[in-house]
Amino acid sequence: MSTYRMHLLVCGGTGCQASDSRQLADNLQAQVLMAGMGKEVQVVTTGCFGFCEKGPIVKVLPDNIFYVEVKPADAEEIVSEHVLKGRPVNRLLYVEPGMKERIAEHREMPFYKKQLRIALRNCGFIDPEDINEYISVDGYQALGKVLTEMTPDALLVLMKKSGLRGRGGGGFPTGLKWEAAARNKSDKKYIICNADEGDPGAFMDRSILEGDPHSVLEAMAIAGYATGADCGYIYIRAEYPLAIHRLVIAIGQARQAGLLGENILGTGFSFDIEIKYGAGAFVCGEETALIHSIEGERGEPTNKPPFPAESGLWEKPTCVNNVETFANVPPIILNGPEWFSSIGSEKSKGTKVFALAGKVNNVGLVEVPMGIKLREIIFDIGGGIKDGKKFKSVQTGGPSGGCIPAEHLDTPIDYENLTRIGSMMGSGGMIVLDEDDCMVNVAKFYLEFTCDESCGKCTPCRVGNKRLHEILTRITEGKGTMKDLDNLKELGGIIKDTALCGLGQTSPNPVLSTMKYFWDEYVAHVVDKRCPAGVCTALLSYYVLPDNCIGCTACRRVCPVSCISGEVKKVHEIDQTKCIKCGACQKACKFGAIVRK
Repeated sequence: MSTYRMHLLVCGGTGCQASDSRQLADNLQAQVLMAGMGKEVQVVTTGCFGFCEKGPIVKVLPDNIFYVEVKPADAEEIVSEHVLKGRPVNRLLYVEPGMKERIAEHREMPFYKKQLRIALRNCGFIDPEDINEYISVDGYQALGKVLTEMTPDALLVLMKKSGLRGRGGGGFPTGLKWEAAARNKSDKKYIICNADEGDPGAFMDRSILEGDPHSVLEAMAIAGYATGADCGYIYIRAEYPLAIHRLVIAIGQARQAGLLGENILGTGFSFDIEIKYGAGAFVCGEETALIHSIEGERGEPTNKPPFPAESGLWEKPTCVNNVETFANVPPIILNGPEWFSSIGSEKSKGTKVFALAGKVNNVGLVEVPMGIKLREIIFDIGGGIKDGKKFKSVQTGGPSGGCIPAEHLDTPIDYENLTRIGSMMGSGGMIVLDEDDCMVNVAKFYLEFTCDESCGKCTPCRVGNKRLHEILTRITEGKGTMKDLDNLKELGGIIKDTALCGLGQTSPNPVLSTMKYFWDEYVAHVVDKRCPAGVCTALLSYYVLPDNCIGCTACRRVCPVSCISGEVKKVHEIDQTKCIKCGACQKACKFGAIVRK
């Protein structure tokens, strides 16, 4: 039994560690000891709370006080005022933009009100490096239940009944995938956790592994029991050092506790897990490419069938699920499939974790019920667009997804609806764009990423995407034609129909969706040789407004290429043949005399 009367939970996720949360935790511990409260107050480094925009975060229990943007120097005041005197530090409490009242409890914050945390249930509330804390919140009870009370067939029925679908992007029913592996007889089978999270702006899987690694280990062992596998691999990119560090600790602790390894809980069931490091290739998120990488081969996809459930790792039946999928398994076992299937929409059950980023006020990690509307995520949870700008689009599904305009903000989020409007769920990236973003340039950005990450095995992806990128480059440089727009559509459709794997088949989505919803922007680039958002440098020009210019010379002094001429107190002029369109002059002018067209 713990004798602590108070706990100070400090966010220890990668984002907050980058803002000195480690030093903050150390300072809090030092202040607690200096106050002689070492046996009464415990400082706990946790995983990500999700509210990344306001990190580092400190949550005080049992008071339920939630401090935001806490600096190491604030530790002394938190301990002297709150811990010793019971007086919350008001200046560290959250204030909703446009409001005056400070909010002390996180459940009252708009950011959390519409969230339902299942996969993220323990992130921010337990020490991920202490197996005892995981056990204290029902950890490994699901594994114990299936090993002592259920047959593998009964477990498969339960998983199918729950309606859980893969959270890695494909959305294939988890129970059916497990059943396929179970039905294929073999002397050896494997469970693989796909932690190769490569979408720009995505950090869902990383946060789960950093904040609750044991939930994934437990779920992998459960999957092993269901399918008849005794060996598991976690394939994780090497640039996730904190997640790897905590996984290594968790695996060691689970083995020592008899929850991994031989004869788990004395039931005769054996299952162990190894970590395999990836080099960060986006294509290795595709399950067959991932399997080849584990085997030591080049990370390239292969045609299916056969599917991995039939012939996967070393040609043995293999079940591949991503981190978030596994994180949902233990609560489904403990709460029942009916509980899980009661959440979400008709065909998409449960919740989904999104990495909300871009031009939104509340950047962070959010978990919401399937079927919630895009508008609710962006404007209620996300707090709307930064700096009062106008919403333009939201890009979901990473490089494989599409850009969704304002007209579809009230679309309920699930697998089918996002596909219907030209995007996809993907692993859960959600990047918000505002009026200052050029949609042609956005499409070019994602195509550039895809070209860099293509394994090059199939011609449609290797060559086709390169041609798409070249066309988009011409358009953003003011050299495009209407024929180029026709070619974009035609080539995009061909790539979708003929590429070998999911990366290639979905790579044209950013292009095709932006052309569908923002056709006028493409036409403006091609016909008018103008970028409406003022992003594409080659299509920009800076001009001096004579009526506003007072001849202060500020613009002339900051111009890096000396293309601005004019005397003091006289109207200045920009030489368009020398201007490099850097915008330094416009930033320097305090009188609104320089405009960009």
